[in-house]
Amino acid sequence: MGRTFYVTTPIYYVNDKPHIGTAYTTVAADALARYHRLKGERVFFLTGTDEHGQHVARAAEVHGVSPQEWADTMVVYFTKLWQHLNISNDYFVRTTSPDHARVAREFMQRLYENGDIYLDSYEGWYCVPDETFWLPSQLVDGKCPQCGREVEILKEENYFFRLSSYGDAVLEHIENNPEFIEPDIRRNEVVSFINQGLSDQSVSRKTLSWGIPLPFDQSQVMYVWFDALINYISAIDYGKDEQRFDGIWPADYHLIGKEILRFHAIIWPAMLIAAGLPLPRHVFAHGWLTVEGEKMSKSKGNALDPEQLTADFGVDGYRYYFLREFSFGYDGNFSYENMLGRYNSELANVLGNMVSRILAMVERYRDGVVPEARATAAADSDLEESASSVLDEVESAMSRPSFNEALQSIWNFLGAINRYVDETAAWDLNKDPQLASRLDSVLFNQVEAVRLASLLVLPFMPETAEGMWARLGFEDSIHDHTLPDAGRWGLYPAGQKVSKGDPLFPRIETSG
Repeated sequence: MGRTFYVTTPIYYVNDKPHIGTAYTTVAADALARYHRLKGERVFFLTGTDEHGQHVARAAEVHGVSPQEWADTMVVYFTKLWQHLNISNDYFVRTTSPDHARVAREFMQRLYENGDIYLDSYEGWYCVPDETFWLPSQLVDGKCPQCGREVEILKEENYFFRLSSYGDAVLEHIENNPEFIEPDIRRNEVVSFINQGLSDQSVSRKTLSWGIPLPFDQSQVMYVWFDALINYISAIDYGKDEQRFDGIWPADYHLIGKEILRFHAIIWPAMLIAAGLPLPRHVFAHGWLTVEGEKMSKSKGNALDPEQLTADFGVDGYRYYFLREFSFGYDGNFSYENMLGRYNSELANVLGNMVSRILAMVERYRDGVVPEARATAAADSDLEESASSVLDEVESAMSRPSFNEALQSIWNFLGAINRYVDETAAWDLNKDPQLASRLDSVLFNQVEAVRLASLLVLPFMPETAEGMWARLGFEDSIHDHTLPDAGRWGLYPAGQKVSKGDPLFPRIETSG
């Protein structure tokens, strides 16, 4: 087994409960992690929570509890939702944990000793919700250019990171590794930003106590964004277990929302270069989701709770929609009507109905026992060719990663299976005893195609894949099988008994 495939989500701020935006990144990371496990790779999938900073301290104060109590309460909403959505993370990092604090302090000390951190006074416009300083020229109508909320003037003596010293090194890395920042539109933004000239960044706060104290000055705490970025290495034992760290780092994919691109594509790489560490292979910034054409906000009452949607569509129906509907990397608009349409047409009609009708025919014509393939025809070769093609297409899409293209390829394959079912017409073959061997082959090929389909949908819809696998009569776990070995055609064990079972995706009837 080779090196570890390492994928991360951003760590989520505990000032509020998770919504479909945070779940979007997490489900995408999960599908990517599951796909690489399906390929037989060793995977480390990290998510977690960002628990320091002024925003959290103020939220705690409003609710009359300590910041730690607030964080402990809020983190449960994340861990429970990820469990509910079948998120297969290998570790959940909390920035209030002693292990993370130790690594953050060691990392900060290292940069300080290298001369990359210095003391200076600062005055500037500060956005509390985004925990970000802005220049007067960056403000839009006197407000935060990122979230549009009020900013306040802040003046204090802080420690600064010499970001300005590393602009050229980061730029050179981007030019030599264009795949480092994806999609292209985001890379262009980052290059443009660096070319305007980078200013040194404040990395500490003196007027705030809720944070990790600096190792070299206990009167100040680390700025929340600095502490947060270090989670990617604290979770894999940086400075504690060198062998484990070297076996996992660098990350293959930091999946993030585009609003935190600057931190991940400029500041984090500069911090790593300063510390003498390799840079992540890919920083992939996805777009924002709107709801029925409007930006999500609590005041509009449209910040959707994922559990509301899973109650209607099931967990896999939820996962499928968000991975299939949107082009990862670009903005997308959530529509309940579109979600319902995809569920009924693609999940209930195409996938669910296909599995039911194929297994029902085996039950009807062969008492549920799958026969051997004996008499082959051109249609069989076409189906086998489709099975081979879809594996390559999914690999190509997931290497980018493009979840909607991968699912489109899988649904094209399901379409080929359904055409095969219609063209071979097992119900007609069953009428003529002399065509029994041909019927055997047709039934085998249909079941074999379902076996491959179950493996292909596994990263995106794990419960559905397990349900298909069980209906095919397998007693082991689908997770015990890997591609490409299990993707070879003809591996279904003839003589095994299948069971149609309940519909995988019962249609959702609507009134009106």
